[in-house]
Amino acid sequence: MKKSLLFLSLALFGGNTLNAQCNNGRFASNVFPTVTVTSNIQYGSNTSYSGSTTNLTMDIYEPTGDTATVRPLIIWTHGGSFIGGTKTDADMVAFSNDFAQKGYVCVSINYRLGFFPIDSANAVKAVIRAVQDLKATVRYFKKDFSTTNTYNIDTNNIFIGGSSAGAITALHAAYLKDECEIVPYVGQTTLNNLGGLTGNSGNPGYSSSVKGVINLCGALAKYHWIEAGDVPFVSLHGTSDGVVKYNRGQANPGVPLLYLDGSRMLYERAVQVGVENPFYTFAGADHVPHSGSAAYEDTTINVIRDFLIDQMGCTDAQLQPVNSPLQTANLYPFTACTASIYESKDLSFELFPNPNNGTMQIQLPENTSEFTYTITSINGKIIQSETISTNQLKLDLKLSSGIYLIHIQTSTGETGLARISIQN
Repeated sequence: MKKSLLFLSLALFGGNTLNAQCNNGRFASNVFPTVTVTSNIQYGSNTSYSGSTTNLTMDIYEPTGDTATVRPLIIWTHGGSFIGGTKTDADMVAFSNDFAQKGYVCVSINYRLGFFPIDSANAVKAVIRAVQDLKATVRYFKKDFSTTNTYNIDTNNIFIGGSSAGAITALHAAYLKDECEIVPYVGQTTLNNLGGLTGNSGNPGYSSSVKGVINLCGALAKYHWIEAGDVPFVSLHGTSDGVVKYNRGQANPGVPLLYLDGSRMLYERAVQVGVENPFYTFAGADHVPHSGSAAYEDTTINVIRDFLIDQMGCTDAQLQPVNSPLQTANLYPFTACTASIYESKDLSFELFPNPNNGTMQIQLPENTSEFTYTITSINGKIIQSETISTNQLKLDLKLSSGIYLIHIQTSTGETGLARISIQN
């Protein structure tokens, strides 16, 4: 229990440290003159569309001389229609450098590319592979936090984002939550063979949840995958985008790929269900207007900066107020599939890693101020129970290998249940 109390203290003081950093201009301005880049760090490995093994690598951008012990992370995902692009694309490098100078740790990743034949079914598989790799990157840093803590990442403040295909990847990583939503596109057997929504790209057993999403000219397959209670996102999109439509339309016209719901549709849905989504429209602009235009790039960075400092709890003045969306978003009727990530009655919570050796973390929604956990054997014998006045906890249980149950109840009456697999 001493370890649990230590974890709680670090979490609480870590949050206070992040808020204190806002007062020194961190996150709001480029307070670090230089950035240190560590290239080609392997975060995972998986099988490419052609069946070959692909080592997955990333470049890590850190503020030079930074002494903070808890730092937010932005993971950037490049564009390229899922067939091209690289972690060293100019916009990914520019964004990584700029936000590292503001005090974030930034990561630009390579993910698996390519699909053949070029058709809708294989395009969906390419998106799934990219999503799996992005999630593996998130898990890499959550595993690092739980083990060596090399990068001093605040795992409560991990943001994912990208441009074009990279934005599509980030949006699906955050809002494609249930297999039943994607099965109609590829079939259950194919999805299973790919590794499901989580994938097998590395760092299993850790959570891949994030704090928010940065959407630069991206889209979702279905707008209604955004649901009440989901994490916030910021969007920037040009109304004349001919590659990923501002509203709804076929991606990459001329090739029979996918109809996607663009940023205008996602904004309308987010407003409808109460998900925060600042949205900046580039009137008359084509695809990825920030690429090749210093003025568009500055606006893009400022809008992202404003979104992030708000998420970090900073009170600095906004640099680029969002404008009003254009066009009309026609939200078509839908029937939601029913599935659940957790074995839960009405409370979603994270338990990771799982399986584990008795050391694990519990993460509840941020608005949870108090909860009671009870761990029982599979036959109902109570092993441990405690009430915690926060939304997160690290446990170090001395239990034999086997299956156990954890029951969660919040102070507002929400309850949840999950299995714990302990493997010593």
